Amino acid sequence: MKAIMVVGTTSHAGKSLISTAICRILSKRGWQVAPFKGQNMALNAYVTPNGGEIGYAQAVQAWAAGVVPHVEMNPILLKPQGDMTSQVIIRGKYVGQVSASDYYKQYFEVGWQAIEESLKHLGSGYDLLVCEGAGSPAEINLKQRDLTNMRVAKHLKAATILVVDIDRGGAFAHVVGTLELLDLEERELIKGIVINKFRGQRSLLQSGIKWLEDYTGIPVLGIIPYLEHPFPAEDSLDLLGYKPKKSQQEIKISVIRLPRISNFTDFDPLESEPSVAINYVNPKNDLGRPDAVIIPGTKTSILDLLFLQKTGMAEAIYNYAIGGGTVLGICGGYQILGQMVADPEGFEGHAGRYQGLGLLPIKTVITGQKVARQRQVTSIYPQMGLPINGFEIHQGRSRVEITAMGTEKQEYQPLFDDINLGLVDKCQSVWGTYLHGIFDNGPWRRAWLNRLRQQRGLQSLPTGVGNYEEQREQILDAIANDIEQHLDLTSLL
Repeated sequence: MKAIMVVGTTSHAGKSLISTAICRILSKRGWQVAPFKGQNMALNAYVTPNGGEIGYAQAVQAWAAGVVPHVEMNPILLKPQGDMTSQVIIRGKYVGQVSASDYYKQYFEVGWQAIEESLKHLGSGYDLLVCEGAGSPAEINLKQRDLTNMRVAKHLKAATILVVDIDRGGAFAHVVGTLELLDLEERELIKGIVINKFRGQRSLLQSGIKWLEDYTGIPVLGIIPYLEHPFPAEDSLDLLGYKPKKSQQEIKISVIRLPRISNFTDFDPLESEPSVAINYVNPKNDLGRPDAVIIPGTKTSILDLLFLQKTGMAEAIYNYAIGGGTVLGICGGYQILGQMVADPEGFEGHAGRYQGLGLLPIKTVITGQKVARQRQVTSIYPQMGLPINGFEIHQGRSRVEITAMGTEKQEYQPLFDDINLGLVDKCQSVWGTYLHGIFDNGPWRRAWLNRLRQQRGLQSLPTGVGNYEEQREQILDAIANDIEQHLDLTSLL
């Protein structure tokens, strides 16, 4: 089984970006490539065609490789839900929740078996695997329990690339220190070093490169410049470095940065709109008066609902909506907009029954059975008859209060031809949906934005546009083209 492994000296060194670029580069050269990450800890997830749940980053890498995402590409997904516990997804299916201290006791053997079986499955269908590690391979307190770095590399005898972020400083020490902490068998697998996020003049770095190659005996395969291309975030840590657009946009949208925010990749298509500015708002800060407010997905709806109430943001959102502002809730955000959220068994870690914001006529109960599936539906609002693709990932079951739906005034209407997927009020001010990826649908996105533009007296945008998939392909091509100019894979291949 041919494989390239990509590990990093630190988290956010650029492993996911480099792995994605390699998938696209080799795919364009005619290789049948599959991405792989043995274990991912992230709240940005994707649902495969067969209803399995994987990290969103591995779905992006599959698209870069020109193949359909499936669960073997990320056999273990951990979704943190607070209080040092995580939800455990193995081969796409929810198997339980566990504390950090008990995870390896309960799931190490099961997890490694899932990894081996997934690798065997992938190896039979592809020419080459591009495997991504997690964090650092040199965490000495975790190495014996590591399921996703050098254990995978050794199992595959994979030619391994070590990526370092030079923008943070200390790159040479990071490389040398990481290599020093690997055992001999692991170190022998490191076939190249990639220096990422370089902003300076290449000639000034050359003496350091020569020293590094002489000292380690490992070639530097590439010096990758700091790229400004948009790239889907793997987890909420990416929001720490988030920078809003600098120029003046016509439409301002505030996304509430919930403590346990998930699937904020939903907003990448909005980021691609030149006329739209996205601002992630800390619930402790002032809401202001944007053109729209979005409550995103969350891993634990109740805990984030309580946080919004504690900080006063819940009241601010309610007053904003009552005053005519546009509010959209997605998945957990949809549940929060309802009348009540209950978790009788404490599946999300906080048993009880809690009052929601009361802006939509739904009541939600958290259950032990997760809904994870792709959906194809037809829109009713904001424009009738648009084909819509997306996916659901949620444990809550929301019941629409029929009395609110059946009044003469018809206060609320279904968003789609399946009422269980979302509602909108009669003024089209309060929206809620379980559908992730809703903004990926270009005509729907434009129709929704045009309502905001009309309120501002702005000219409507054309709705005859393609879906975000087309723009994503262009982004992946641009990233791969830029990185290929600075990355020599010849020795590995």
